[in-house]
Amino acid sequence: MIFSLGPTSKLKINEDVLDRLRNYSQRENNDTEAGGVLMGRFIEGSDDVIIDLITEPSKKDKRERCFFKKHLETHQKLVDKAWEESDGTCNYVGEWHTHPEQHPSPSFHDRREWNKVLKKTQCDSSFLFFIIVGTKSIGAWMGNRKNAKINKLEEWNP
Repeated sequence: MIFSLGPTSKLKINEDVLDRLRNYSQRENNDTEAGGVLMGRFIEGSDDVIIDLITEPSKKDKRERCFFKKHLETHQKLVDKAWEESDGTCNYVGEWHTHPEQHPSPSFHDRREWNKVLKKTQCDSSFLFFIIVGTKSIGAWMGNRKNAKINKLEEWNP
């Protein structure tokens, strides 16, 4: 799956990650929200970003039908491990979670949390990504860390 970031840049989500995200889709009435962290690479000589790893829900996360809160320390340890094992090429690039709706859109709570993430995250990138997995589609948003503006990304169609 590829989303357009601008005229020449793209956000690419690899197939393995897509499969893992879709596995958490809330298709049943008793399925709870799931979520985690997005990790990926900034492609040298390009403005493209590739998401090729995620953290998955842990037992310490808070999961309800319409609410998810990740356990920070658990997910941070996984991010640190991926960064070390990749010699610093696998970076934190954002957050993901599910919604019990066909075509997801961020709630007021989501936008408030995303703004906190944009303000408090310490990383080299000036932008972060947010993915919501619905029951029929996946939505992606890009947040600017300098001005906290969040924009929905359109799927790239060549």
